[in-house]
Amino acid sequence: MTPIIKLLRAAEWGAFQASGVFHGSPDDLRDGYIHISPPDEVAATAAKWFRDEAGLMALTLDAEGLGEALKWEPARGGKLFPHLFRPLLLAEVVSAALYP
Repeated sequence: MTPIIKLLRAAEWGAFQASGVFHGSPDDLRDGYIHISPPDEVAATAAKWFRDEAGLMALTLDAEGLGEALKWEPARGGKLFPHLFRPLLLAEVVSAALYP
């Protein structure tokens, strides 16, 4: 398993749990894919995009389990980031925890 992390605001996580499908945050929808982070970039992602968010959730996903819709593309500083080009299903979440 190759773990990757999707950060969700509390309201996004609640809606995801209720529907079982996450189509993306406003930023994801604007860009046409769901932004996901490699584990070593989660802290930088949280600091840059979620600094003042209370109740932020970190969802662990298995990169291999997301199939061909997951693409690793250059992003911050040319580092490869996972981008999911389809909705995420609740059943694909390996674990969820409150981000510290």
